[in-house]
Amino acid sequence: MDNFLAEQPILLLFLLLAIGTLLGKISIRGVGLGPAGVLFAALAFSAIHPDWAVPEVVGNLGLALFAYTIGIVAGPSFFSGLRRGARPIGLVAVTLVALGALTYGIGRGLGFSSGTIAGLYAGSNTNTPGLAAAIIRLDGSPEPTVGYSLSYVGGVLVMLLTAAYVVRAGRAAPDPEAAANRPEVETRVIEITHDNVMDISELHRTPYGEVLFSRHRTPDGEMHMASGETVLRPGDLVHLVGSERALNHLTKQLGRVSAAVLTMERDEFDFRRIILSDKALFGKTIGELHLWDRFMARATRVRRGDQDFLATEHLIVQPGDRIRVTAPADQMGKVAKFLGDSEHAISDINPLGLATGMALGLLLGTVPFVVPGLGTLHLGAAAGPLLVGLVVGRLGRTGRLLWTLPHSGAETLTQLGLLLFLAYAGGRAGSQVVTAITSPLGVKLVLAGLVITAAHAAVLALGARQLALAAPRTAGILAGSQTQPAVLAYANESTGHDPRVTLGYALVYPVAMVVKIMACQILTMLP
Repeated sequence: MDNFLAEQPILLLFLLLAIGTLLGKISIRGVGLGPAGVLFAALAFSAIHPDWAVPEVVGNLGLALFAYTIGIVAGPSFFSGLRRGARPIGLVAVTLVALGALTYGIGRGLGFSSGTIAGLYAGSNTNTPGLAAAIIRLDGSPEPTVGYSLSYVGGVLVMLLTAAYVVRAGRAAPDPEAAANRPEVETRVIEITHDNVMDISELHRTPYGEVLFSRHRTPDGEMHMASGETVLRPGDLVHLVGSERALNHLTKQLGRVSAAVLTMERDEFDFRRIILSDKALFGKTIGELHLWDRFMARATRVRRGDQDFLATEHLIVQPGDRIRVTAPADQMGKVAKFLGDSEHAISDINPLGLATGMALGLLLGTVPFVVPGLGTLHLGAAAGPLLVGLVVGRLGRTGRLLWTLPHSGAETLTQLGLLLFLAYAGGRAGSQVVTAITSPLGVKLVLAGLVITAAHAAVLALGARQLALAAPRTAGILAGSQTQPAVLAYANESTGHDPRVTLGYALVYPVAMVVKIMACQILTMLP
């Protein structure tokens, strides 16, 4: 049996994935290991037999896939969030750099090696790509994995408890963002009661964001699609889509809320959600689809994953988006054919764009950077693909080359990549972890990890309070700074999937990932 598993690495890989996934599903009061269960399964196997290990190339492939697809998904929200989220990003970046110094001081005080210190930093901050960067820099040394494994669980638990405290405290306190942040897309019918001289093209931009005009009905009962040249008159009813504050602004400007439901009148104008599956349209903006010019149709919302976006002219559409379209009833079939409307077509993961982006990211990861006084470091198989993924995810396409991936496909590749790397990483340090657990080193690593994670959580929680961030956004920032999906899942569940959780997570996650990867490499270089 010993030689059999050692000679069948593919069988071993999937055995580890199956056992580790089952282990990750075990939860105590809602808290479980999640994907990290694969890491601990691999540690157990390698502790039993040192040759029960997944090949290194599998680990590198998984890490690059994970980082690149994270970048693809986060790219659009990351760059758009930079303008309004500089302070939270700065808070996270400074905190993580300071934690690197704290980890180094604690590690040297306790007599840890450089590799163990780097692993301690990665584990207490639950960052697997950081662990990978340290392992690669130290030519496969097991020391980082030892530090990571013994501090990881505490890193998850402490941040989960902090997120729970933040959410619970937020329920009893006023929401500091209540008046300024309502990103949910809402619909409303208003009755025009005020004389108005502006057409819709002049009305749709408000101080609180854009509002889309879908259709309107005149006092004599005629239904029309709302065009930019339409001037609304007293007695008209108009169907609007936008944020709550923007809708409130226009309601006050034009008239009053009406109980009428214009969407029930579907004989002349209809609406439906249509799946974007035509490859020629991927990466284009809503404006570039020219739905009004082609079909007198109007896109009002785009559903991506579990989130709705307002279909503004500059919103970049992605494979698998479900676009809410209002159009003349006799044109709806043509609109559906134009957009594709095929579930099967969006299962294509776009191999050319994926392979090209991955190649560019891995090339960037090999570029050496000289740090004065320390030496040369590399972005590696994590940060290189991540940065390229962020850029091309924002671009969507370059000429005829499409970068984007279907949302479901990107999520699948992200999870698969993470599991592949965890299966590899655990197979290099099983015996060393067992030795550490049964020695004073293990106790020191666990306690040191708890101190580092507690400092991380405390600084972010206090900093978010100073920045007057609401509890849902703070919980998302905690999860993103920790790069921890388990904390994100808990925060979403406990806040009723408040969209501010995901927005906070996506805003700081890329910066946190890059800083941690670089910090882990630098820690291996320090004396």
